[in-house]
Amino acid sequence: QVQLVESGGGLVQAGGSLRLSCVASGRMFSSLAMNWVRQAPGKEREFVAAISWIDRTYYADSVKGRFTISRDNAKNTVYLQMSSLKPEDTAVYYCAAGMTVDTSLNYNYWGQGTQVTVSS
Repeated sequence: QVQLVESGGGLVQAGGSLRLSCVASGRMFSSLAMNWVRQAPGKEREFVAAISWIDRTYYADSVKGRFTISRDNAKNTVYLQMSSLKPEDTAVYYCAAGMTVDTSLNYNYWGQGTQVTVSS
């Protein structure tokens, strides 16, 4: 069993930056594909970024060039560095984990989410 705890959300002005962190429990972290997913008010959850166990990264077109996903296996932590934030990035951001990279949100484990609000 893997538990995921996100942190780092908050309120930021458009054009600003935030870094989200997700700490995972257990010994499986280094073998997991880690993902960030977001859900804006009134909308469905959408894929944001993923990083495989061999550090291959994947991004939604809407965040490519602005967001960077990375992982530190020694700390059981995955990060999402968000820059040039836009009001449309406002959402609850979830960390999720699975055995393979999957942009269709079929993950085994989910965190509780952290709110990111971007003001215009």
